[in-house]
Amino acid sequence: MRSFHTKYIRLLAAFCAGCLLCAPPLNAGAASDSQLQLEHNRSLPIQSNEVADWPTGPVVGAESAILIEAETGTVLYAKNIHQRQYPASTTKTLTALIVSEQCQLDEIVTFSHDAVFDTPWDSSHIAMDVGQELTLEQALNAVLIRSANEVCYALAEHITHTTDWLVFAEMMNQRAAELGCLDSHFVNPNGLHDENHYTTAYDLAMIGRAFFANEMLCKISLTRRMEFPATEKLPLGKLEINNMQIIPGGEYAYENIVGCKSGFTDEAGSCLVSCAEKNGLRLICVVLHDKAPYQYEDTISLFEYGFSNFEKINVSQTETKYSIDDTGLFYSGNDIFGSSRSFLTLNKEDFIVLPRTASFDDTESAISYDTEGENQAAVINYTYHGVDIGSARVNFTMDKETGDIFAAFPETDLIEKESDSPVIFINTLGIRIVLGVVGAVFLIWVVLQILRRYFAFSRRKRRRRRNARSRRRSPRSRQFRDYDF
Repeated sequence: MRSFHTKYIRLLAAFCAGCLLCAPPLNAGAASDSQLQLEHNRSLPIQSNEVADWPTGPVVGAESAILIEAETGTVLYAKNIHQRQYPASTTKTLTALIVSEQCQLDEIVTFSHDAVFDTPWDSSHIAMDVGQELTLEQALNAVLIRSANEVCYALAEHITHTTDWLVFAEMMNQRAAELGCLDSHFVNPNGLHDENHYTTAYDLAMIGRAFFANEMLCKISLTRRMEFPATEKLPLGKLEINNMQIIPGGEYAYENIVGCKSGFTDEAGSCLVSCAEKNGLRLICVVLHDKAPYQYEDTISLFEYGFSNFEKINVSQTETKYSIDDTGLFYSGNDIFGSSRSFLTLNKEDFIVLPRTASFDDTESAISYDTEGENQAAVINYTYHGVDIGSARVNFTMDKETGDIFAAFPETDLIEKESDSPVIFINTLGIRIVLGVVGAVFLIWVVLQILRRYFAFSRRKRRRRRNARSRRRSPRSRQFRDYDF
């Protein structure tokens, strides 16, 4: 009997082992779905590749991706950039930006019950407890280095003085609109999944323009190690490591990186917002709904594409002649005043971004008078095959010391000095119209004055004649006349 049972058990064990060997891994289905999703994403069209004479961009596994030049906002690479996506922890770029704009670094952030217990235990956090405190600078480090969700809640409460996270979310939505976001809606400060919490690659790039312009936030985001000393309100201190792999020391470390923030949820996939700079060209890249670790590989591929195929062109050093919609208001060329000094000039710091294979002469331009600067007369907007590539401000010439526009017109001994940048002069058509109107008004005034004096003189002359005739006819006049003879 024992041998029978032993044999039976051995057969059963062998059968089970065979089943285990032949069966696919438990996560094979998930791996297969992930691979199919990645292949699908890579097959999606890249809209920027459809622009005539535009450099062909790389294929990436992200469902949405964008690459822009940071200062002008020129879109260099576009793949579903306006498609709604869940941003996960990349949301924290906006939270950190708002906090840095409204608070001082030495302010104290206290953790409430809601901030601690509204944070899921299986999400990213640094295990803060109720009543514990951090300085605001430490809180920003926790948000950007360790992506701490409870710290985001505490910061939102610190600013709004309420645990209703929607109050802070309204601030986020307002700030996002100010930054140029077109299709974003935030409901919490950390990016924990919510169907009503969404953005786009384009909108995150617009937020990134402000975030990466903040040197402090960039520096924090690249910090590998976060260490807080023990205090009365933080008895054990904190020690955390930055897990982003694109920063120095990471597996995908990129030497030109300026700052970054990653994110992940099951619904959002792997996301990454980052900035890099090389040879004076600063680029911002956003990849959404990607597969790890391709968010890093795709980002680096897009950065290399941008640095290899595009360059900055200084407008004031390149623009030689300018005509705008045949309006006749502005043009460049010969000075209509003969040897006078210009009083409008192109800003020397403004530039456009062009493919290296393109020429400045290939661009098109249009003028806008909707300007904000006190010293601005207009703005020239440039496009290349319909793509906005930057603008140049038309400024009034100012005296460098006094800031006075009229002081910029020197005496004759300085008149013949030439400007070192292309100059825009006012067209004679506008001057002729103005002078013509002024001259006509003056001429009418002169004629009216002559006529008024002429009629006044005629009236006085007629009055004298009437008085003379009256005197000759009076008896007294005859008496004196007889006496005299």
